[in-house]
Amino acid sequence: MDASRQKWVLTQEAFDGLLACLGPDRDAAADRYLEIRRNLVRLFEWRGCAAPDEYADETINRCARKIGEGEEIRDVATYCIGIARMILREANRDRMREARSLDEAPEPQSPPNQMETDAEHRVECLRLCLSQLPAENRDLILAYYQGDKSDKIKNRKALTELFGLRASTLRMRALRLREALQQCSENCLHKRRGNPA
Repeated sequence: MDASRQKWVLTQEAFDGLLACLGPDRDAAADRYLEIRRNLVRLFEWRGCAAPDEYADETINRCARKIGEGEEIRDVATYCIGIARMILREANRDRMREARSLDEAPEPQSPPNQMETDAEHRVECLRLCLSQLPAENRDLILAYYQGDKSDKIKNRKALTELFGLRASTLRMRALRLREALQQCSENCLHKRRGNPA
């Protein structure tokens, strides 16, 4: 996706507005949100997008932005499908433009260890971002994604009991923490690339 289209960032207020559009009961709205997001990820997967999660998040962000700007949306799921179609058209245009410019570009001459350095920077940035989280949030996000399938299920059940949350509320909290970590890591990585040590 074109970076110029990603400048708007989902705020807590905009997210709350989106949930309010999905229903008066916050937990039921959170479940509906997760269902819409899952369906969007599937749609982008079916259409062969490289990063279906990112496209789904961008779709929801645009919807939340419209709600925040006062647009009345009767059916959020249907509205999101419309936005998703628009994003797919934009992505196709971007791919065609990129293909044309790649044909004209010289062969890249990156140092052989560039990918290794990038991976190291990613790990460092993630560690830094994790260290900036309050201890409770850090413990929650690390435990939430720990283990394989059966261990994950047990861990998440234990987390709902530990924090006194419903499973859907725990998923929402973990999703928001993951998105915040991703944004923090990307900002950190961008600074490191722009200002090599």
